[in-house]
Amino acid sequence: MEWFWIGAAFGLGWLANRLGWPPLVGYLGAGFVLWGLGQKTGPLLENLAEIGVLLLLFTVGLKLRFASLVRREVLGVGGLHLIAFALLVGLLVLGTGLSSQAALFMGIGLAFSSTVLAVKLLDDRSELSTFHGRIAVGILILQDLVAIGLMAYAGVKNPTPWALLLLALPLLRPLVGFVLEKSGHEELLLLYGLGLALGGGSLAQSLGVSPELGALLMGAALAGHPQTAELSRTLWGLREAFLVAFFLQIGAMGLPSSQQLPLAAGLILLLPLKAGLFFLLFVSFGLRARTAFVSSISLTSYSEFALITSVAAVESQLLPASSSQTISLAVALSLALAAPLNRAVHRLYQRYEPLLLRFERKGRHADDEPTSLEGAEWLVVGMGRTGGAAYKMLAGKGHKVLGLDADEGKLEFHQAKGRNVRYGDAEDPELWERLDLAGLKGVLLTLPDLEAKLRAAEGLKRRGFEGIVAATSYHREEDPQLQAAGVTLISRPFAEAGERLAERALGLNLVEEAEEGNPT
Repeated sequence: MEWFWIGAAFGLGWLANRLGWPPLVGYLGAGFVLWGLGQKTGPLLENLAEIGVLLLLFTVGLKLRFASLVRREVLGVGGLHLIAFALLVGLLVLGTGLSSQAALFMGIGLAFSSTVLAVKLLDDRSELSTFHGRIAVGILILQDLVAIGLMAYAGVKNPTPWALLLLALPLLRPLVGFVLEKSGHEELLLLYGLGLALGGGSLAQSLGVSPELGALLMGAALAGHPQTAELSRTLWGLREAFLVAFFLQIGAMGLPSSQQLPLAAGLILLLPLKAGLFFLLFVSFGLRARTAFVSSISLTSYSEFALITSVAAVESQLLPASSSQTISLAVALSLALAAPLNRAVHRLYQRYEPLLLRFERKGRHADDEPTSLEGAEWLVVGMGRTGGAAYKMLAGKGHKVLGLDADEGKLEFHQAKGRNVRYGDAEDPELWERLDLAGLKGVLLTLPDLEAKLRAAEGLKRRGFEGIVAATSYHREEDPQLQAAGVTLISRPFAEAGERLAERALGLNLVEEAEEGNPT
């Protein structure tokens, strides 16, 4: 019956996409529909879902920076939010007849945010490596570590003393990096990445720790390696296909009884409070309102760990049997609501910016952006391969150039080479409102994400910038949107690379013909 699940996921995923929602909303809906039809998930779907989650966490580990995990914003906000929200939910469910121990257990489980959803949506928007992306991922990892202890308490997993050896996985970097370099660029690279993800998960599981953490730490063993970007791209299609099974599984857990629906509805109504608490804690720790808002929305959902812990708690008689279905509905609905909310997060911030800025603390912030071009004539936004090449060409011809990027890793790379590169998030309207554009001849938008390029171009257009606004385009259907946003020059890197190669080949051929015609 797997073909039936795939067909339903495709159909409702396509419908969700046509309505402007992320396809995963349709996958969740397909799970509920097929549960209503009496269809059961089989072991194949469960195995695919598990592999999809392991691949997702492995690719997150490839981009992980351990320094971002020990930031005060991660430990402080993550810890305080976990305590406060767990107590709040515990007080709410106490009124349903649960014991204080059961209420607190449920509260802690629901205080976790969905790692799978948050990471997938951040990755879809190319924001995993941004400042707010790293903050969100750091808090998710902190929550996952707490979840391991919670599952041990419920009796589902008891970590062995050897579990601490998992922290030594990054020490395997020389060995796994050597094999990675010898794996080529095709199916062997795919198999190697898959083997590392599953191997890390299996090792962690054998030590009584969640396999997700093992896959993440195995990916972290390769973080910063020159070939990790290629490995991540190679695994992308496989990961996305298998994650469909995960969202189908969530929906297939079904609906609770009519008596439990009020509690599930109450838990959904707590989501705005969960987001608001995150926001207030972030700004109190000195982050700008925009970073606080985008990070908070990323964390506004209930975690898949809540499902695992609730099942374990029912088996340990910490929770009544009906609780697992109540929590499964709350988790599924929170994912369905969070997905479109995250897609619109930058537009939402722009709409409510005046209100949100009232909560921002005055003074210097850890995520401050530049207001001066420092005399630059050209601004390159997005310092990846294309942006880096553009920067070097302009600087090599004697022009003053400033590069902007929200990826801390790219900033460190270029700054180590002595390039004038600063932190800046192209989707932040404040950047374009405050940046002094005097003397600027042109802006090159070399970001991979279309939405980021559109927001940057629109910001420049609102400022009345009359210089050149150039942008890369990877699909022809993007061109009208870029032009409407104010882009005056569009470059198609793949097509132009082919044209440039042909020109060089023709030029070389003409030289050879000339030499043959005029022998010395």
